[in-house]
Amino acid sequence: MTLSEGIKISQEHLDHLNSTLKDLTAEEILKWAYITFPHLYQTTAFGLTGLVTIDMISKLKINSQEDGGEEISHPIDLIFLDTLYHFPQTYELVDAVRAKYNPKLHVYKPADAKDDIEFAKRYGDQLWETNDSYYDYLVKVEPSQRAYKELGVKAVLTGRRRSQGGARGSLPVLEIEETSGTIKINPLCNWDFKMVKSYIDANNVPYNSLLDLGYKSIGDWHSTVPVAEGEDERSGRWKGQAKTECGIHETSKFAQYLKSQST
Repeated sequence: MTLSEGIKISQEHLDHLNSTLKDLTAEEILKWAYITFPHLYQTTAFGLTGLVTIDMISKLKINSQEDGGEEISHPIDLIFLDTLYHFPQTYELVDAVRAKYNPKLHVYKPADAKDDIEFAKRYGDQLWETNDSYYDYLVKVEPSQRAYKELGVKAVLTGRRRSQGGARGSLPVLEIEETSGTIKINPLCNWDFKMVKSYIDANNVPYNSLLDLGYKSIGDWHSTVPVAEGEDERSGRWKGQAKTECGIHETSKFAQYLKSQST
């Protein structure tokens, strides 16, 4: 199995790594990933799990080789995909994270629209309803692939967890993105919502104020609703639709979609 820019790993080695990593703490996995992979980034929409990861990274004791061994305040850059349709509270949270942690944040938007008004002029007022797959491609898949290419990304940290259900139920710590060969690391894959929220509270981590209104998983405003008591935490995403992912973690599906559009 050949990964981006010459990094190679066999399926046997991948299985061995996952067998070893599953017994490490999230902090240990993060430090291992930083030491092991060049050009490591964190992709985040500033959900609760991603915020835990950001806080943990800020507490890693890592010294820069370029600055005389001086400790780095936030050693892993962030990639944020701005779909142009996030809640106002999400953008407020981005500002709060910048103020608290001072990370290097790379923001990627749809390629040909600087705001939602321009996007609607090009593609219609509700593309997410008229052509959901095309919408996901424009606001998530293409920007993420462009970010990986421009930044030279080899590996990314994600905020996915098994307890979120759906396609994430058997999520390993380490996986390979089929279309690009990018290494994906899920350091908190075995945490549940209670563990994540407890960490947020105990460490005074800023979080989206919508959480206090019943939103447990927050995406675009047009496809996110509060979660009822007893429902899966991601049940508020794409309510009433047979859909559990936005496409950023299903790039092979979108490769097939684009091929179908060109035939």
